[in-house]
Amino acid sequence: MVDLFVWLFSFFILVALLIILVYQLICLADLEFDYINPYDSSSRINKVVLPEFILEGFLCFFYLLTGHWVMSLLCAPYLYYNVRLYTRKQHLVDVTEIFNLLHWEKKKRLFKLAYVVVLLFFAVFCLLE
Repeated sequence: MVDLFVWLFSFFILVALLIILVYQLICLADLEFDYINPYDSSSRINKVVLPEFILEGFLCFFYLLTGHWVMSLLCAPYLYYNVRLYTRKQHLVDVTEIFNLLHWEKKKRLFKLAYVVVLLFFAVFCLLE
């Protein structure tokens, strides 16, 4: 029964991560089609970057504490990438460079989105098992 609550909790955290990433992609798409100015877009994205990093780190350590080693190992590359971005101070979107890096920022978030969808698939699979 406890295992069920662990998987449900991780499911809701992964859905929250999915929502954050989709929000960032929507902000970048709005910027690309000139629905929003660069300052507003970058400030909206920068507000949710740290909560995304914290949620992913918490999820990885949550899997570690609950004894789900495989899921923790699957979360580790994403956590490493986020820590590397944070330590190099590349985690925030720069207002002055956002148009030059728009394609790269979208590609980066699409890759993260695909990775979280795969994690979500594994979590649902383990939930139903």
